[in-house]
Amino acid sequence: MKALAMEFQKIRRRRVWLIVAALIFVQILWSLWDIQGMDAHDLSQGWMYFLYQFPLLNSIMMPVVAAVVASRLCDIEHKGQTFKLLNTVMPAQRLFAAKFLCGALYMLTAVVLQLVFMVAVGYATGFDGNPPSDKLLYYLLFTTAVNLTILLLQQMLSLLFANQMAPLSVGLIGGFAGLFILFFPQSLERFLLWGYYGVLMSVRMDWDKTTRIVDFYYVSIDWPGFITLAVAFCAIYMIGRTLFMRKEM
Repeated sequence: MKALAMEFQKIRRRRVWLIVAALIFVQILWSLWDIQGMDAHDLSQGWMYFLYQFPLLNSIMMPVVAAVVASRLCDIEHKGQTFKLLNTVMPAQRLFAAKFLCGALYMLTAVVLQLVFMVAVGYATGFDGNPPSDKLLYYLLFTTAVNLTILLLQQMLSLLFANQMAPLSVGLIGGFAGLFILFFPQSLERFLLWGYYGVLMSVRMDWDKTTRIVDFYYVSIDWPGFITLAVAFCAIYMIGRTLFMRKEM
């Protein structure tokens, strides 16, 4: 807890929260514009629409946000050349964990704010029925899991590279890759970390070319995909921590 508190103290003037706020602001504007003029058919599947739309937005924006958050957390040590100093007061693995927990709280806050927005706008707009609490909880779990795994990869890169252009470029490429991989068969999405926003979606879309009517429907949870993601998280954590401990301070 002391190491985590130190991380928040170090970045208190770096305004990392502005990155999360900007993300939520853009997504809210996008969603409000998109739900204008919903008819009775649209309102009947409004909850499913949100659970389909937000993973798509996340696949574009969240990798970039994770890259920027990780960079802001790690860049301060590179600029101040404080790794050696910190290593005298705490083990490298504790510093690695503290930075990850600090960034993870920002990413978790973003997902919670998304859920609050979904429920509030759903009620205000008049979506049919009550919010699907189980699907929203799955959304919280899966989106957080993908966010944290990507954040972990970005933190590893940001700690290893003094020049933050390299990890930031990976975040930008990941955002594009996460979007384009959604247009390929789901079996291919599993080969890219950024594709798991699509793998773990609980809603799919069916578009009728003749009537041009869009229908959403729930699908079974892809638990093997979630387990694969959890294994990837553990592997990246172990590799990232080991490389950081061996890094020349």
